[in-house]
Amino acid sequence: MKCMETEVYSWRVSPELKMSLEREAQRRNTSLSALLDQAARDLLGKDEPGNDDEEQCRLHEAAAKCFGSWSGDDPRGSEKVRETVRQRLREKYGR
Repeated sequence: MKCMETEVYSWRVSPELKMSLEREAQRRNTSLSALLDQAARDLLGKDEPGNDDEEQCRLHEAAAKCFGSWSGDDPRGSEKVRETVRQRLREKYGR
C-alpha cells in the first residue's frame, strides 16, 4: 500500500495557545498534528476521506521495523520461541 503524501504548513501561535493545543492532544492521546488536522477538517466541514488508510499506513510503517522471520536448525524451534527469545534478551541486556 502506498502512503499518501502530506504537505507541511506552519504558522505562529502564542505560547499559551500552543500549550493548550499540546495539552488537548495529550488528553486525546493523539499527536498535535492529528489534532490540528481534525480541527481544520471540522472547520471546513469535511469528513476524513482516507484517514483510515493514512493511519493504517503509519501503523504498517511502524510495525515493519519489527517484521522478520524465525529460522534455525532446531526442528522444535517454533515450539521453543518464547524460551529462546527470553534467553537471547538476557544475553543481550544482561537481565
